[in-house]
Parts: sequence; C-alpha cells; structure tokens
Amino acid sequence: MVMGGRMAKALRRGLVAGHWNVGFVFCTLAVLLLPWLSGIAQAAPNTLVVSPEGSPFSLVEALGKAQDGDTIELLPGEYVGTPLVIENRRLLIKGVGSRPLIKARGLESAKALWLVRGGDVTVENIEFRGARSVEGEGAGLRLEGGKLHLRKVALYNNEYGLFAQANDKAEVLIEDCEFGLAPRVVGGLHHLLNVGRIAKLQVSGSRFQQGFEGQMIKTRARENLITYNFIHDGMRGGASYEIEIAAGGLATVLGNVIGQGADTQNPVMLAYGTDKQGWDQNRLVVAHNTFIHYGWLPAWFVRVISKNLPADTEVVAVNNLLVGNGLLWPFLGGGKVHAEGNRHVSRHLLRDSDTYAFELEPNSIWRGSAIDPGSVDGLDLTPRGEFEWPSGVLPIKKPSQWVPGAYQR
Repeated sequence: MVMGGRMAKALRRGLVAGHWNVGFVFCTLAVLLLPWLSGIAQAAPNTLVVSPEGSPFSLVEALGKAQDGDTIELLPGEYVGTPLVIENRRLLIKGVGSRPLIKARGLESAKALWLVRGGDVTVENIEFRGARSVEGEGAGLRLEGGKLHLRKVALYNNEYGLFAQANDKAEVLIEDCEFGLAPRVVGGLHHLLNVGRIAKLQVSGSRFQQGFEGQMIKTRARENLITYNFIHDGMRGGASYEIEIAAGGLATVLGNVIGQGADTQNPVMLAYGTDKQGWDQNRLVVAHNTFIHYGWLPAWFVRVISKNLPADTEVVAVNNLLVGNGLLWPFLGGGKVHAEGNRHVSRHLLRDSDTYAFELEPNSIWRGSAIDPGSVDGLDLTPRGEFEWPSGVLPIKKPSQWVPGAYQR
C-alpha cells in the first residue's frame, strides 16, 4: 500500500513524538482502505431472486442488474414473456424448489426461449417447453458461442430442445437432464438435441425419449463424450437416428441404453460420418452400451460411413449388448476396426425389458463374457457408472467379472 506524501509525513511525526492521535489514524486508515474494501464488495457474488409476478425482480430486471459471477434464482411457477437474450455473461441461473417452467406464448419471431450468446452460463433445475418459431426451428435453449452448462434441466415439446450454432470454440456440457416430446410434425425433423460444429459436447446421466422423425441426438462437434444416458424412443417410437455423430471427430459413446422403436424412420441406431465435411481427427469408440431394437426388420446398431472419412479412421466397438434383430456393422470398407466382446441376444434374455430392466438375467451364459475394458487399443474404457432413473449417474465399482452392456448389476 502506498501513502500520499503529506499523510505519510504526518504519520511519521506521530511516531517520532511517541504518541498517536487516534482519531486521525482511524480516519487515515479509512481513507486508505476504502477503495480496497469497495473493490472486495463489488467482486463478491450476489444472488438475485425473481418470481413470475416480478417481485422482488422480474427475470429481465434481474438479468440487467446481475454482474458476472452472480446467481439468479427463479422461484417456482410459470414464466411467460419476451424471449431472453443472455450475451457475454458469466452467470448461474437456477430454479429453486420445484422446477420453474419457461413457456412460449405462441409462434415467435425469435428462435429460442433463451438465447445464450458468448460468455459462460450455467442453467440448473429449469424446464423449457413449447418453443415454436416462424421458421420451424424454435429451441428451448440456443447457444451462439461461449460455454453452456445444463444441470437437471428439462426440455419438452420444443422444435429443438437445445440448438448449438456452429462455433469452433463453443462448448456444451449436459448433466442429468431430460429431453423429450418432439412435435409430431411430418417432415419437421425436430431433433431433441442439435449441436453444430462446436469444439466439445459432453452428455451424461440424461434421458432422451419420444422423438419424431428427427434425431434424438445430432452432433457435429469436434469432440463428443456421450456417457451413461438413457436414449430410448419406446417400443413404437418414431425417431430416426438415436445418435448421429455427423461430422466424425473424436467420439466416445460409453455405458448408454440406446433403444429404437418399431416405427423408426431409419434403421440405423448410431451413425458416424454422415456429413461429407469431417474433422481433421477421427475416432469412434463404442463400449459397454445396450442397444435395443424393437422392429422386425434388421437394424444397423452402428454404421460408419467410410466414404466421408479419412482412410485411417479408427473404430473401437467393445462389450456392447445387441438386443433384437440387427447387425453390428461398424465399418463399410477401409479404416482400422477393433471389435471384441460384443454379444447379440434376444429380449427374453434380459431381466424384464418391459419395465426397463435391461440387464442380463442373473443366470445368463453371457455374464462374464466381456473382455477387460481397462485398456483397449491404448484406451481406458472402464465404465465408472450407470444411468439412474429418472436421470443421473450411479457410480459403480469394478465387478468380479465384466458383463457386456450398460449394466454390471
């Protein structure tokens, strides 16, 4: 701390004289410390509380008052109003108590209920429902650059649940969320999750159900980590791909339940490399997933479109449980393939598929038939968890013997 010349001389005179003017000293310290204390007060994060009635703040007012690092808390209820734009902010926006509901008023000119443009935003415990736009691309949430973290968020009956616009530095992290109820519009191609060419997508502990014609997860991210999710369209589901990793890139699909209904629009369950323009690095890892196909015509559990990918693209398919009529056909010509420990069974060999008990029966001959996933082709593919209903990840310990599929129980 540097003192002004006159003030420093006065303090020195007090020290030489051997006595202090107490009032003078306190005033001096107050003057010197005030800017510093003020800076601390400004830096301390605040919590702003909003309600549907606008007391103490409306959502728009709270967003205008909030500083970077602050938290905006939404009280329970329905929030219907102007679409929100959150631009270049670092905020936590969370629902308190029962999940607040963000609803659309009708057909909007805006493309999302909430638009996040740049910054670093976390959204927690909030539901987004009914987004519609004049262009047919209304999203519950839309990201245009920056980082977006969703935790315990629900997105239902939106033209897109979440849409992330292409931005090679953007990142999306989704934890313990729910996506569902795609609008039943013929030709609408309403994806539950639609991610453009961004840097990274991570999805874990989340549930995707009730798609229609569009994909349940469609991503063009450079890096994709899809782990311990329930991506299941029901016995009569009408979605297309359950997972489409369109632009290739580095993709790991580990420990998921992936179910395709009998009314699917496309027999491919996991597609990789459907775009002609891929990334510079490409590798697909599919391990310890349970694929369930309900149709009588055969499905492609995994399909890699080799003509759209470099010749050295690597595919690893290990310890997957393939349930129903279909083929694990990971690559069509070229590339490097490592496929081991995958087992094909019928539904009656599961504990109870009608109640979503998709683990193998206790006396199944396939228990213990999986390979050790600890190091496959230089990769650690050890499952660390399992999807836990209705959303979330249940941590697991290493079993005495490995079981193919998403469940070790």
